Amino acid sequence: MKLGRLGVWYSPDKHAGAQQIAAFVKTVEQHGYDTLWYPESRGYESFTVAGYMLSRSERLKIGSSIASIYARDAFTSQRGMISLNQLYGDRFILGLGVSHVPMVEGVRGHVYQKPVPAMRSYLEAIKKGEAGADDFPICIAALGPLMLKLAGRMTRGAVPYNTTPKHTAEAAKILGPDRWLAIEQKVTIETDPIRARALGREELSRYLVLDNYRNSWLGMGFTEADLSNGGSDAFIDAMVLWGSAEQVKSGLRAHFAAGATHVAIQPVHRAGDISGRDAILVALADT
Repeated sequence: MKLGRLGVWYSPDKHAGAQQIAAFVKTVEQHGYDTLWYPESRGYESFTVAGYMLSRSERLKIGSSIASIYARDAFTSQRGMISLNQLYGDRFILGLGVSHVPMVEGVRGHVYQKPVPAMRSYLEAIKKGEAGADDFPICIAALGPLMLKLAGRMTRGAVPYNTTPKHTAEAAKILGPDRWLAIEQKVTIETDPIRARALGREELSRYLVLDNYRNSWLGMGFTEADLSNGGSDAFIDAMVLWGSAEQVKSGLRAHFAAGATHVAIQPVHRAGDISGRDAILVALADT
């Protein structure tokens, strides 16, 4: 499987049912994006909604970003990945991640293990005894160097989330050649800094309470002050590209210049503003 240059990242949980999901899938496909990535949280089950989105598209790849390793055992993930690709023309990418303590222990009732050993064991189980396992379309959520090294050794690559072009450059070096580096980047076509940053702070509020991301951001050079009170302007501007379409495109291209092989645009918009969301995708489709 070859991963194209540009994708979209968007949660199906933001849609009001199947018809809206199907319409959005068509919008993404019609504007030439290569892959639609989606998360797994409290809403739709990952493989079920992947199958639905694959059934509503013809060429578009669908990638989990991410499916939690605590949601299903490795054998189930393996069979789900293989089944979806057999049924829908090799268009499913299995993006895996270790999720977060509140989701794993609070929601699922499991014990959160050390991330890198847990992921390594899970990948070993997925690939065990399977012919062609090294070519499975699997990538993992990786931010720190140890997880990035694991991604480079055992999968097709990494799907970093909430990062910067500087982190992209470091990740590209760690992953090594011939690996996917599929970056998620939040964007909004809004030229007013007050409105743009308000949208950014609302979007990032759910992540600012999670230790995994806070530790990652501190490792990128942000300070505790940057992560306080909804995030400093500098932090918000780094996490959510805003401005004119050309200004946003310039920020996206910085990831490619740093070594990204794929960038997934996450449109940030007012709740329920479907037309605004779709306008962002139209404006950035030729990045």
